[in-house]
Amino acid sequence: MSPQRFRIAVTGCGRISRNHFEAIAKIPDFQLVAVCDTIESRAEEAGKASGVPWFTSQAKMLETVPADVVTICTPSGLHPSHGIHAARAGKHVICEKPMAISLTTADELVQACDDAGVHLFVVKQNRLNPPIQMLKRALDKGRFGRLYMVNTTVRWTRPQEYYDQAPWRGTWEFDGGAFMNQASHYVDLVQWLMGPVESVMAKTATLARRIEAEDTGIAVLKFRSGALGVIEVTMLTYPRNLEGSITLLGETGTVKIGGTAVNKVETWQFADYDDDDKLVETSNYVPPNVYGLGHEGYYRNVVAVLRGQAQPDTDGRAGRKSLELILGIYESARTGHEVPLPLRAKV
Repeated sequence: MSPQRFRIAVTGCGRISRNHFEAIAKIPDFQLVAVCDTIESRAEEAGKASGVPWFTSQAKMLETVPADVVTICTPSGLHPSHGIHAARAGKHVICEKPMAISLTTADELVQACDDAGVHLFVVKQNRLNPPIQMLKRALDKGRFGRLYMVNTTVRWTRPQEYYDQAPWRGTWEFDGGAFMNQASHYVDLVQWLMGPVESVMAKTATLARRIEAEDTGIAVLKFRSGALGVIEVTMLTYPRNLEGSITLLGETGTVKIGGTAVNKVETWQFADYDDDDKLVETSNYVPPNVYGLGHEGYYRNVVAVLRGQAQPDTDGRAGRKSLELILGIYESARTGHEVPLPLRAKV
């Protein structure tokens, strides 16, 4: 029998954790029981703000406070180790994107959760944006006919101060660059909506930020369906975030969802009418930031899954697919060659 409330602990109290705390607070099925961060002041601040015990060690937190679920909001390169530790302690795992920065460690995380018999959820909250949900329904209904092309554009800005705030940002070991971090949700949307990618060609550059990884890049995709795609990403847009968009062009449909974070239908044209066409205006919304409002919806899905009422919106295997495409982009940029997918796990 499922518990009345699920006890949840959060590891990592940095920038993105605020969205998680807000989402957890809005869902009666969850009870936040502890927080953890290696930076003591940050852990203490989050703990006192939430009225829960705070720790500087995940191991100590899980030994001390009973929990059912652990949310991982640490630097990307640490997601697998923290997730594996939580899984081996018998906790369900909610992991921020990307779930890992290599396929090997991603697979280790999936395997650890399988072995422990716990769920692994990978946060891809942009899939839950109302305009994106409408677009997915249109695809599922076949309203586009044959798909020809997809374009996703992420024209945001991240000043040098952003990278300087945390030494892991922009490093290959813990973060990756614009594709792996800021644009990973958009890479996920492309493959989720369009289907499997056959090959990728890419160019990346570090043009203006003092970081190891890229601040700008372009990828050209060929899908198994024959459709083509382009992903354009930069963190150098002046003077502020300009656009986070996706455009699909098909035989009998054209849709562009734009705004700063795929939150506004800019074009919605189909050959045949559907009742969803009446929902275009009401699906638009203004997000408080580029993370959007999808975390709450994501957590509601987690509750439904844990109660045996639904399937995960994005589990570990789904999270792996977008990671694989990002790593294919990096391999192409590094080698100058077209890279076929799927990749070998060693990448």
